Formats: sequence, C-alpha cells, structure tokens
Amino acid sequence: MSDPLHIHFEDVAVGEVMSLGACAVDPAAMELFVDRFAPGWDTAYGAPDAMVYALWSRLAADRSAGWAQSKVLAVDGLRFMRNPPPGELMRGRMTVVGKDPVGDDKGIVIAQHDLLDEAGRLVFSCLTRALFARR
Repeated sequence: MSDPLHIHFEDVAVGEVMSLGACAVDPAAMELFVDRFAPGWDTAYGAPDAMVYALWSRLAADRSAGWAQSKVLAVDGLRFMRNPPPGELMRGRMTVVGKDPVGDDKGIVIAQHDLLDEAGRLVFSCLTRALFARR
C-alpha cells in the first residue's frame, strides 16, 4: 500500500484490514453528551448508542482525512452490541470487503467497520460504501 495519506482506489485490496486508531470513552464527555443529546439515559449502562456512533465516526473521519475519498455514499447495517463503560478504550478497524470501479476516474470501496473493546469484543459495526479517486 502507498503512503496512507494518499490512498486511492487501487491502493486498497479486498480482505485488507486497516486500523482506525483508538479512543477512550471519556467520563466527562459522556456526561456532557448524555446531558445534551440523550437526556434521561442512565450512564450506569455505559455510553449511549449515539455516542458510540459519534466515536466511531470521529475515528473513521480522522483516519481517512487524507485519502483520495470524495464522499461516503452510505453507512448501512449498524449494529450496537454493547454500551462501553466510562474509561473503556476502544479500537477501530476497517476491513475492505469489496471494490467496484466506476469509469476511469473513480471507484467504490465497500468496507466493514468495527469498534472493539479492550477485551476484543465487538461494541459496534457497520458497512460503508465510499467513492475513491482512481489514479
């Protein structure tokens, strides 16, 4: 694979797994998130689903910021498996499950995204379809 800051359609292979990085469920951020976006949620249950999605979205956006990706066309098949407690460290990964060239200058990359907790258990997953530039 080429420099990760310049990933094009041809640079990813079906079956390839990429790290999205890691993030912790910050207790203060969780309190603020619940107060503003999930009033009534009991933080004893862990981070609400919407916050888990926001954490994944941030990891994915940070990782792909320099890619030759023009847009994410879809986020499908969202699965929320558990609500991580405050302080839990989560790791993100992306597995390329399909590619489809679209003309000479672009292609669609289909990927499975997962957030795993410290024990390696699935917290969240989804499928994405993103439009990448071709070389």
